[in-house]
Parts: sequence; structure tokens; C-alpha cells
Amino acid sequence: MTTKFHNLFFCLTLIWLFACTAKDQKPNVVFILTDQWRASAFGYAGDVNVQTPNLDKLAGEAVNFKNAVSVCPVCTPYRASLLTGKYPTSTGMFLNDLYLPEEELCMAEIFKSAGYNTAYLGKWHLDGHGRFKNVQPERRQGFDYWKALECSHEYNNMAYYENDSPEIKYWDGYSPFAISKEAQNYIDEHAQDENPFLLFVSIAAPHFPHHSAPEEYKALYPEDAIKVSPNVPAELHARIKKELNGYYAHCTAVDKAIGDLLDKLEKADVMENTIVVFTSDHGEMMGSHGNRPKSKQVAWDESTRVPFLIKTPFNTDDGEVVNAPITTPDILPTLLGLANVDIPQTIEGENISELVKSPDSEVDRSVLFMNVCPFGNEYKFDEYRGIRTKQYTYVSSPEGAIMLFDDIKDPEQLNNLANKEEFAKVQQSLTEKLQKELKEIGDENFQKREYYLDKWNLKLNEGKVVDYSGFTRGEGVVQSPRLSTK
Repeated sequence: MTTKFHNLFFCLTLIWLFACTAKDQKPNVVFILTDQWRASAFGYAGDVNVQTPNLDKLAGEAVNFKNAVSVCPVCTPYRASLLTGKYPTSTGMFLNDLYLPEEELCMAEIFKSAGYNTAYLGKWHLDGHGRFKNVQPERRQGFDYWKALECSHEYNNMAYYENDSPEIKYWDGYSPFAISKEAQNYIDEHAQDENPFLLFVSIAAPHFPHHSAPEEYKALYPEDAIKVSPNVPAELHARIKKELNGYYAHCTAVDKAIGDLLDKLEKADVMENTIVVFTSDHGEMMGSHGNRPKSKQVAWDESTRVPFLIKTPFNTDDGEVVNAPITTPDILPTLLGLANVDIPQTIEGENISELVKSPDSEVDRSVLFMNVCPFGNEYKFDEYRGIRTKQYTYVSSPEGAIMLFDDIKDPEQLNNLANKEEFAKVQQSLTEKLQKELKEIGDENFQKREYYLDKWNLKLNEGKVVDYSGFTRGEGVVQSPRLSTK
């Protein structure tokens, strides 16, 4: 062989080895979760008020699931479903401030078993032992590096506990900025690690209180310039504009914090092998359909529909839109599918990683969302189960259909088509889809709230959660008949 041929053979061998290594290397995962940020409140989503330049940029590079829904639009139930890939009816996690049982197999435990380093920053809200109590290491569901607190929305004086220390500490300044800086430090420290990392960044804004947003960002949104959604009654406009001043200010400030984090991924040269997810646990009614600001739990879009952007090493940098919906239990198996990690049989959600890799705006699917037991100010509302497709939202109470909206023709959901004769065939089709989804999780004959409270030994008093931290929750963890899609 000639020297020239030897050199060519050597170069081809190196390229082959590099390609094999790159193929086998598991991607990092950075999961950014915000709180109460509804899907419509972004520049890329068409909101004419809000400034979200960094997330608009991400939407132009990521896969945008336009019809993502919160499986149960309130904090603790969503988070439990996200970490387990299971539905609230299967875990009993359908009220705020419950403890997620140790028996549940969770996100970080699964990724850790596949060789990942795991880290959690920010709001947790799954411990049930008191909002300012330390979440003990054995109750952190597989997250090793820890700077977090059970629950707080004191953005300018937010507490946290660090790793094994029992000392309560406080983030420096406005907590979304401080948490972003900590995430950036973590990326710098682990960018060159042999093992990949799962970094969960949980930012508690733009959840109320809205007045605590930084003044420089509130100045961007004079109340008299804010345009209110057409489905907000006129008598609420003044109150809603005042709330939106702070809500949008939080949104823009958090957008800055997330932008800095995304920049760090680029500067640390790890973005090319990192899955980035941006989403929220639920939305915010903000006066729509006459619901008070700060309201969630209800079945309208402003409460249930959430942003969901996912940027992966498998996609180009040209933004893609997927109209097929995704619901919370689908997220974990999809991430595992993208990371080439085995999906445990306990997971009930569906792995739609192929749709992420090959986005198709024409694909449709049906996904389930619910409220097993409204509580607090929403106790007066019916419990419900709902189905979402790329065109329709359909919701049923135990007595029957209560909502049917054509979300393409009627994006503000002003024209309820439920039980109208001319839409009987559409309603029947959606009823069948809903029943199919409920049957797969063993809830096809869903009951009134009292049934589930009794089943899980939980108590409400006039709609308010009773302290049940010492109760035994039913007979333990329930496994549903649904198996994961590998």
C-alpha cells in the first residue's frame, strides 16, 4: 500500500470511530419548567403585548407542540405526572401539597440508572411535608445535586436548601435570574464530564404574585397599552390589565433568564448534544370566560394549554410546528426514547419521540387531561375528563358532555358546541376517543370526586385541602393496565 492510501485508510477509520462514538453517546437533557405560563403568552404564539425574544428564537429552532396540555392544570398533580409518566388517577396525586410516594419510579431515577448525573434547581412541590421544610435527600426521587425548596413564590426573597445541608438559604436577588446563574454554573462544571447530565430547572414565575416582578420589566407594560383577550368580560378589563402588567413583566424577565441559560449551552459547546425542553405546568385564566385572575384547574384553554418547545440533536435549527397534541405523561417516555434509554413498563404515557425527530404538522392524535377533584376556589366546578385533538377540545363531567370547542375556528372558545344536534357525530367520535383513553388507565367509568378522595384517604374541608401528611394514601401505588410504547 502507498503512504497516501495508508493516510486515507487511517482518516476513514477515525471518521468511522467518531461516528460510532457519537451515535452511542447519550444526550444531555436540560428541562426548563415554568409555573402558570399559559401557551398564548409569547411573541411566537401571537400575543401582541408580551416581549419574549429568547423563547421566540428558541421556537424558531425547536419543535413547537402547539397543542400541549397539562394533564391536570395545577402544580403538584402536573409535576407528579411529569416525573412518573403516569396519570393522577393512578398515583392519587390529584391535589396540591401531596407527597409523591417513594415507591413511584421517577424521571431522575431512570436517567441515573442509565449513567446520567442528575440535578434539580428551584421549586419542587412534591414533598407534602410543609412548603418551607427541607426535602430530605431520600425523598428527592433520584436527583443528586440539589438547590431547591418545596414551594415558594417570594421571588425577591426565595429560600432553598443545598444538597445535604439542613440550613435554609436564600437566592441572591430575583430568583429566576439566580437559578439561571446556578444552572449555568452547573453546565460549566459538567460540560466535559464523561457521563451525560439531566438538569432540571424549575422557575416558579410567572405565577402570582405579579406585583413582585422587577420594576424595569413592569415599566415595559403600561396598563393603558395592554390589549385584553376578547373572551374577557368588559367589567374585568381594568383589573386584568393591572395583573397583566406584572404577569408580562415576569414573563419577559424569565425569558431573559432562560436566554442566558441557552447562551451558556452554546458557549460551553454542549448544545449540539443536548435535548432542551421548555414548558409550563399549567396556564392562567386571567379573566377569560369571567374567571378570576390567578385561576387554573378549569378545562378552558387558558388553564390547560401550555407551551412545549423541544430542541434536540436530531432536528435541524429550522423551527417545526406539530399540531398533534401532547399531554404530560407523554413527556417522560418521549425523552427516554430520544435518549435511547429503556422505558419502564410502569409508565402510562406514550413515546412520541419519532414525531419529535420527524415533525409533521398534519399528524393528529388524541390526548387525555382531567381534574379529578377541583379544590380551593375552583371547588365549585365539576370534576371532569377531557380529550384534545389538533382541532377539538371535548370535556365531560360524570353526568355527560359539558364542553365541545372547535379550536381552529373558535380559538377563544366562545361557542360551546356540546350537545348541539348538528355536532352530534363529532361529539360521539370524541366521546369514543375519551372512553378509549380512560379505559387504558382503568378509569372508563369515572366517578365524582368523593370516590377518589375515599380511595386515596384524602380529605377536603369546604374545598380546602386538609393536612393529610400523616395519612396512609389508600393502599399504596396503583398500577394501571396501560403499558408504555417502546
